[in-house]
Amino acid sequence: MKPLIAAGVLAAGVICAPLVRADKSGVAGDSSQHFVKDSVITTKVKTKLASKHLITLTRIMVETDENGVVWLSGRAPTQDAVDLATMIAKDTEGVTSVHNDVAVQP
Repeated sequence: MKPLIAAGVLAAGVICAPLVRADKSGVAGDSSQHFVKDSVITTKVKTKLASKHLITLTRIMVETDENGVVWLSGRAPTQDAVDLATMIAKDTEGVTSVHNDVAVQP
């Protein structure tokens, strides 16, 4: 019975350790808040691109910096697809500006 309890305590410690480490909101210069914000914006843009059901938009890579600036790269078959990707990114909550490096390759 004691090994089972010890295993449970160990498992709880392993599960809770990332939560304790992630709670550094009061630490000056901590970039974890920026990382979370950046990844949320990137995910929102990628989700919107995917929801358009255009296979060409899935070839566009999305990255976001700590200031909410979205960087698009990759390739698209037409300028209209590039413009659509830019418009989608600009219309996403949290995005401050968009830099589009998507190349048109038919």
